[in-house]
Amino acid sequence: MSKSIGIWKSWALVTGMMVGSGILSLPAVLAPYGSFSFVGWLVTGAAAMCLAMCYYYLSARNPGLGGPYFYVREAFGALPAAIVGWGYWMSLVAGAAAISLSFAGYFLSVLPLFTDTAVHATLLAVICVVIFTLINLIGVKTAGTVQLVMTLIKIIPLLVVGVLGIYAGDLAAIPAYEPGDVTVVESIAAMSLLIMWAFIGVECATIPAEDIENPKKNIPRASLLGTASALAVYVIAMAGVMSIVPFGQLAASASPFNDAAKLLIGNSGAILISAGALFAIGGTLNVTIMVMGSFMVAGARDKVFPAYFSVENSAGTPARALLASSAVVVFLLAFNANNTLLKGFEYLLIISTFTVLITYLGSGLACIKLELNDVKQGKRCNYTRLVIAALASVFSLLATIGAGVLYT
Repeated sequence: MSKSIGIWKSWALVTGMMVGSGILSLPAVLAPYGSFSFVGWLVTGAAAMCLAMCYYYLSARNPGLGGPYFYVREAFGALPAAIVGWGYWMSLVAGAAAISLSFAGYFLSVLPLFTDTAVHATLLAVICVVIFTLINLIGVKTAGTVQLVMTLIKIIPLLVVGVLGIYAGDLAAIPAYEPGDVTVVESIAAMSLLIMWAFIGVECATIPAEDIENPKKNIPRASLLGTASALAVYVIAMAGVMSIVPFGQLAASASPFNDAAKLLIGNSGAILISAGALFAIGGTLNVTIMVMGSFMVAGARDKVFPAYFSVENSAGTPARALLASSAVVVFLLAFNANNTLLKGFEYLLIISTFTVLITYLGSGLACIKLELNDVKQGKRCNYTRLVIAALASVFSLLATIGAGVLYT
């Protein structure tokens, strides 16, 4: 099979998956936590870097199609890999639904001739899913090129709003958090579950391993570089939006960056920022759909998914897997059509993040197990690697606890 994804396209898979609907919608979702949300970003950002280091080691050691699923299978066998496989696939389809809803929210802010209703938002989201599924059906090379261009375009408006917001706004005006009966640890756990949504994608470069040039070199580099790039953009953008948008308005906003841009630049500038936001969200949806197909093929080869989905067409595209996964995305959108846009987004976000944490926990434990296996074979133990993998595993458990905090 020809290799069509180099280092920069690999970087775009990771950065493009992360920098999208997460940072664009989370300022509103995290508004109730006020200034304390930055603690959540600090904890979750550190955990994401630990996960990136785990994938750095795992992919440099032995890259394989399916990424996290492949590593868990190598470390623990078929049953744990199947659990991770189904959990990760569910995170992808729920994530694609949430991302498409976020796209609809920003689209409605750019073109107000459509009314901001649940029905219109759902229809726009479905159209978005169909378009990017068709792009991926053309082939991995085309999707990878689209992803690189969209990633480069999307970062600029986020940084512009962030820098201008910090300059013109007031970080000290961000309200303090009042936890009530919830403990500090529980609050951090709840925020971690929400914020981890913005870091889903740390594993993306590991999944289409068969299409990546020099995978033992490019996958590890892309994982670390992509995560670090996303974290830098997040810190600047989040601070800028929370500094400039009033708390009450921010908490109810379906497009917080658009609101920030209106306050900073005016309506014309806000349209440009929203257009940039559409590129950001579209890029994230593009790579999510790409990964859905590649991941289902890997699982189908090992009979985790039906063998029917292991077949690729003459262009090397997993058409069956793409179409089936996208159909489930459309079903989830229809199922949430009666919710408000922001509530539907948050609901799908929690499903996606909760299920992907199963994958991250499995990856951290696989990193530990494979390191110990190497030690048994006479290799020198890397204690730093073991500590990093342990921290990644502990965080995955902490963020999982956050689901219980959010729904009690």
